[in-house]
Amino acid sequence: MKNRQLTKKIIAGKYKGKTLKLPSKTTTRSSKSIVLESFFNTLQFEICDANFVEVFSGSGSIGLEALSRGAKKIYFMEKDRDALKTLKENIAQTDPNACEVYGGDSFTNINAVVSQLKKSGKDAYFYIDPPFSIREGMEDIYDKTLRLIANLPQENVKMIIIEHMSGLEIPENIGAFSKQKSKKFGNTTLTYFEVE
Repeated sequence: MKNRQLTKKIIAGKYKGKTLKLPSKTTTRSSKSIVLESFFNTLQFEICDANFVEVFSGSGSIGLEALSRGAKKIYFMEKDRDALKTLKENIAQTDPNACEVYGGDSFTNINAVVSQLKKSGKDAYFYIDPPFSIREGMEDIYDKTLRLIANLPQENVKMIIIEHMSGLEIPENIGAFSKQKSKKFGNTTLTYFEVE
């Protein structure tokens, strides 16, 4: 029997109700709807006309939700080939001109995205949702992610949002960025960082 295609819908905005495909559960983990709704309720007005970077994009559901709610430009980064294919199909249903997709390793691609922001003198919201470190081969993913954040140039960062395992201790400060708040949803927590 063929696996049923997993999907989720865009919650609000211009593309409300559009069905997004989700990549296979084995390689990516879809953000829970409750997490998404809380995040967008927190930032619903700030996100209009903003740049938005989704690191470890998977299906792109967070970036595309941001686009639907008025964000101007979305940068997606995804390494997994199947997820990348799904991501591109999802983008095609919205506004491909407002999206830039970087395939390959996020830890390398972040430099290309940052240089785009620097060139245009813009800042962005960075939504960072790494694979949970309990997955095989991902044991050092959070250490690498914290280094990635510490190296982000503060003038190009509006805010950093990390979606992570609730049990993970996230430091109060990462580079120039300070923890503002954390919100827990079962095993998943959202932690917000801004420049002090």
